[in-house]
Amino acid sequence: MPTIRPATAADLPRLHIVVERAYRGNSARRGWTHEADMLFDARTDLDTLVTLIDGASRILIALDGDTILGCVNIVSRGNGLAYLGLLCVDPELQARGIGKQLIAAAESTARETFAATRVEMTVIDRRIELIAWYERHGYVRTGETRPFPVAVDPPLTMAVLARPLPR
Repeated sequence: MPTIRPATAADLPRLHIVVERAYRGNSARRGWTHEADMLFDARTDLDTLVTLIDGASRILIALDGDTILGCVNIVSRGNGLAYLGLLCVDPELQARGIGKQLIAAAESTARETFAATRVEMTVIDRRIELIAWYERHGYVRTGETRPFPVAVDPPLTMAVLARPLPR
């Protein structure tokens, strides 16, 4: 079972490599949760990751010793709402329960650190298999959609999923 803890600034260069491997390029295609067939730019950068580790945001990392296996970002949006994003597991290690453990840790952090009572996320609406996985883990589509955060051609839409946090 991996160790899960908040990421530090020292972790971010190694974490960035895992995030890019999981979301983009040929390495991502080894897993099932990638966006490599829809998006071709970098998923994120170190400057952005730095903004996600302090204040009302945490990146939690799953580790086996010093090896980063995956991560999840949990952000307080205020009024009892937290946002879950950037969930990824190294493509070579997917389907081993690491993602499920990261979600549980993120939800616990949302409750204990941010006093959240519900969590929402956005998923590219074309990623039916991934949305189904989140639904099996208690998330439901709210019926709301949002535009993809950057302009791409063809345009992408984000489905909003949410779940109340059990006490």
